[in-house]
Amino acid sequence: MSKLPSPCIDVCKFKREGHCIGCSMTKAQKALFKEIKKESHRSGFIEMLTAQQRQMGKFTHWEEAYRKKLAKKKIAAEGIL
Repeated sequence: MSKLPSPCIDVCKFKREGHCIGCSMTKAQKALFKEIKKESHRSGFIEMLTAQQRQMGKFTHWEEAYRKKLAKKKIAAEGIL
């Protein structure tokens, strides 16, 4: 299995109280994800991020964009999203 890619969907505009309007990550979270090497920890980070998105609202576009990113890298989204 390929390494899980970053949840970043290449929007990178930090307008919502320091959260990106594309993926909801803060700059600190983006840096943290880059440091995570274990796949189980990366998938756990994705789980945390989707919970954060649900809580904040307005991130319904992210899942479809991330699914496309996973498909491009030939990674099944089942079990991740």
